[in-house]
Amino acid sequence: MKKQIVASILVLISGFAFSAQAGEFGELRTKLSAARESLVTMMLHKEKRGADQQKLVKDTANAVSAQLSKMKAPAGKEAQLKELKETWAAFKQTRETELVPAILKGNDELAKKIAGGVQKERITKCQTLTSELDN
Repeated sequence: MKKQIVASILVLISGFAFSAQAGEFGELRTKLSAARESLVTMMLHKEKRGADQQKLVKDTANAVSAQLSKMKAPAGKEAQLKELKETWAAFKQTRETELVPAILKGNDELAKKIAGGVQKERITKCQTLTSELDN
């Protein structure tokens, strides 16, 4: 079970890393991938749970939020942008209040359950929406 969760997370990261395209929403996809990757690194590698990695986790998430707050929807795609912003807000909230604390407490099972469950669904939704908004 653990290996399946880790494998699916790594596949997601790989897929997202190669899906970045030019343009504002392509940049956002790249930032989303960096935010996810920084957290997965912290989750999977106990030696990477120090202050530097925690700062990277926070900074990459804040970079997504900052860019997203400035973005305007393409004509006719206002609903998708609204959904993207709401999904990201939920992702970030869970990340900061549940996932990161679980990782830092060493509760790896809970962290993997959250990361491989609701958070996986949310980041996938964010990536899908950025693709829809980019087209």
